[in-house]
Amino acid sequence: MENSSVLPSEASDGFFPIEPPPSAIHQAFRVISLIIFCFSFVLGITGNGLVIWVTGFRMTRTVTTILFLNLASADFTFTAFLPFLIISTALQSHWPFGGLLCKLISSLATFNMFASVFLLTLISLDRCVTVLWPVWARNHRKPCGAALGAAGAWIFALAFSVPTLIFRTTYIDDKITYCFVDFDPWGEAGDDDEYYNALTESRQWSLVLSRFILGFAIPLLIISICYGLITVKLWNRSKTIKSSRPFKILTAVVAAFFLCWLPYHVVGIMETSVYRYPHLEDVLPYLSPLSSSLAFINSCLNPLLYVFMGRDFREKLFRSLPAVLERALSEESTPTAITSNNSSTLAPPATDAETQGL
Repeated sequence: MENSSVLPSEASDGFFPIEPPPSAIHQAFRVISLIIFCFSFVLGITGNGLVIWVTGFRMTRTVTTILFLNLASADFTFTAFLPFLIISTALQSHWPFGGLLCKLISSLATFNMFASVFLLTLISLDRCVTVLWPVWARNHRKPCGAALGAAGAWIFALAFSVPTLIFRTTYIDDKITYCFVDFDPWGEAGDDDEYYNALTESRQWSLVLSRFILGFAIPLLIISICYGLITVKLWNRSKTIKSSRPFKILTAVVAAFFLCWLPYHVVGIMETSVYRYPHLEDVLPYLSPLSSSLAFINSCLNPLLYVFMGRDFREKLFRSLPAVLERALSEESTPTAITSNNSSTLAPPATDAETQGL
């Protein structure tokens, strides 16, 4: 890094939180974020792993199971690399894993963030179409279409993670290695600190705003519209919708998405604004760890809100566990109908009446 006017922490992208000077408050925030990271890792791996197992190996391929399988896979990989972040946070932002892993893990975080959000939006659209146009959905919703849609979500997520791969790098300062974002990887600014700061601010704003608009604002708008239309449809059918489980699930889904990702994007905008409002630098080190922690929690909530609260999934899941053990331990394998019986668990209903079990 040729210019020393911009410290590594000033170009954070949220996933690798800024660390302030040691203090009692700082230590408390760091411990809280570490606890949340550990909780997110355990619950994310376990919950999404179970969803992958059930939707990928215990159920017939349907539109819904394919979408849930992809969402769980995105959330699983999103939380799988958390041990690296946990270790780095525990070491006061020291990154002992080298430059290559700095780039790869940071890009993986961004990649799966977008993939999870895009797949969540795709599921919302599918649910909306199923409820509003059940006859059309019965005739046109095909597993191959869901697979193509999921593939499109992964491709777009990969494209949006390229800037992270380019800009992420390591910087050593006083024997401490930082994994940070350098917005001038090609040395365009040379020794001109003023031009370097202007270039950094411009590119950071572009990155932050594109993430906020494409990875939060537009998906949130689509999800809200979808569930608003679903709620209106179900409300017209039953005036007791407010006390029904579908309404509570729909409300929880939108609220969880909004509450978990909004702080991350707000802190990202604040980090970019630090060039014009230097006083923000005093509060960012405390907000950054918590905002990134909430972002990871959303990947843990997805299986709970979308799958485990769904119709009969818990009963089917725990009913199938003994069956798998029985088949594995028996001397002779006998054909069973477990898989076919379970295939309807997450399959979307084709009529308005059946959509009450969303």
